[in-house]
Amino acid sequence: MLSRKQWLLKGADRLLPLVRRVPFAVQRVALEQGLNRCLAEPLREGGFDLLRGRWMCLRIPDLGLCWYLTLARDGLRITDRAEAQVTISGNWREFLLLASRQEDPDTLFFRRRLVIEGDTELGLGLKNLIDSLDSDVLPGWLWRGLEVAGRGVGV
Repeated sequence: MLSRKQWLLKGADRLLPLVRRVPFAVQRVALEQGLNRCLAEPLREGGFDLLRGRWMCLRIPDLGLCWYLTLARDGLRITDRAEAQVTISGNWREFLLLASRQEDPDTLFFRRRLVIEGDTELGLGLKNLIDSLDSDVLPGWLWRGLEVAGRGVGV
């Protein structure tokens, strides 16, 4: 019999790939609004300036998702195609472990569970930026959800 955690992870493995069927325009609006709202303070403080005029590709192969991010005048901008200077890729569980701080970013990259390709200086700068973000930049409900989900994946 499956434990509650195993049942939830199996459900996530089946449901999350459906996100790729959501029209890109809807994904873009949701991601841009969510990221710009949640990361408003670090954006104001210049934390993401290293992306100004440059593109990062965020690839999640097990979900069939790929987004390109840059910093524009009005915040982070996402598109489905761009010439990326750096690509960060990994499966959804690795990104959840990173976001929930259940795994150290260096460990995930060292073990090649997350991979940086292209401009490694930019990639390392982005990794360090993500690592330096305080959990309080996220709404409390979101942080608690990430933490719980990350513990479920990490154990």
